[in-house]
Amino acid sequence: MKKDYSISVIGLGKLGLCAAACFADKGFKVIGVDIDINKINKINKGLSPVAETGLAGLIKKCRNNLKATPDYDLAVLNSSVTFIVVATPSLADGSFSNDYLEKALHKIGESLKKKKSYHLIVITSTVMPQTTETVARFILERASAKKAGRDFGVAYNPEFIALGSVIRDFLNPDFILIGEMNKRDGDILEGIYKKTCENNPRFARMTPLNAEIAKISLNCYITTKITFANSLASICDKVKNADASVITRALGLDSRIGSKYIRPGLGYGGPCFPRDNVAFAAFARKIEARAKLAEMVDEVNRDQALRVVNKIQDILAALHKNKKNAKIGILGLSYKQNTPIIDDSQALAIVQLLANEGYSLTVYDPQAMENARGVLGDTVRYAKNSGDCILGIDLGVIAVPWDEFRKINLKKLDKNVVLLDCWELLKGVKGINIKYLGVGY
Repeated sequence: MKKDYSISVIGLGKLGLCAAACFADKGFKVIGVDIDINKINKINKGLSPVAETGLAGLIKKCRNNLKATPDYDLAVLNSSVTFIVVATPSLADGSFSNDYLEKALHKIGESLKKKKSYHLIVITSTVMPQTTETVARFILERASAKKAGRDFGVAYNPEFIALGSVIRDFLNPDFILIGEMNKRDGDILEGIYKKTCENNPRFARMTPLNAEIAKISLNCYITTKITFANSLASICDKVKNADASVITRALGLDSRIGSKYIRPGLGYGGPCFPRDNVAFAAFARKIEARAKLAEMVDEVNRDQALRVVNKIQDILAALHKNKKNAKIGILGLSYKQNTPIIDDSQALAIVQLLANEGYSLTVYDPQAMENARGVLGDTVRYAKNSGDCILGIDLGVIAVPWDEFRKINLKKLDKNVVLLDCWELLKGVKGINIKYLGVGY
């Protein structure tokens, strides 16, 4: 790989911009493409147009290597590798839409027509299996009047990241998944990541089709572990002295299972996990098969918010509190900590279910308040901070494990208050004069 290798990134959302900044920080010349002029102007001034941990500092640091433009020709003709990181929204049947991807491919193909040197196009967006070798290759060949494998390369290279830790995850992946149509393309990508990653990751190189299936099936397996732990917790809730956290910690010690993602809590949410199970099931139906496990995991996960609401109602009944006089404080609204994103947030679903039942609710989240306000409206009271959220309550719920909530002064609470800690954030804290409960025990 040439030392002056240059990269273009199509789509400067959170993943695309973070990837572009990481590449630029490692010495690559990077040109980002987006249709949002305000976003482009901010990036070119060394400012971050989106909120993501560490991104603002990284863009400022690498601004000499990172430029943004709306011009595909400028980006493609002045780079050797193009990463496509555009949205692939879910369709009604659960499969992923290629609308944005196809538009980007058409424009890249038109730019390739003007280029003499070999160029590698890398699809990073999550797509349905069979997309890279059929849809992408066909569009590029037709638009460029060139031949894949001879004049340009096409590869599939999805990322496994989580919002709130995109940069850390990108620079320190467990492994790099490469779907290559030929060895040349795979070697180019492996060289780029060896220069970029900070943890010497392993590489899984295979055909694009196998990589496409691997991407969504990996997320399906992770969500299966999450859902298994929550299913176990729902059972332990009904058994006196049973503790799902103790049990899952023991299960995690077995090397065949592992400790990651197997702990009781709320269900999974966000813009990726929920839709990957649905997409995997949609792909199975398309080929006249059935992904029963993926379907069941999705179904069970959708029940988790209601399970917690039922537990809240049982707690209030034991306190002899009804809808008219019960005051509940909910800490956390985002789908996970360190992000303002509320897509498929289980915490938000719990608030909505309780609000619909007529309970008096006060809510707080370090980053997601404005996003949540657009959904919840005036059905809840919005607290100024975490302390204000639990002031005068009968029941407090830690719904998202933000580090900030570890520092809450619980000693100011009335001794009759119950704290339902869905993530065991405060388990073992001494000197608490309130009733502490978790999920699964």
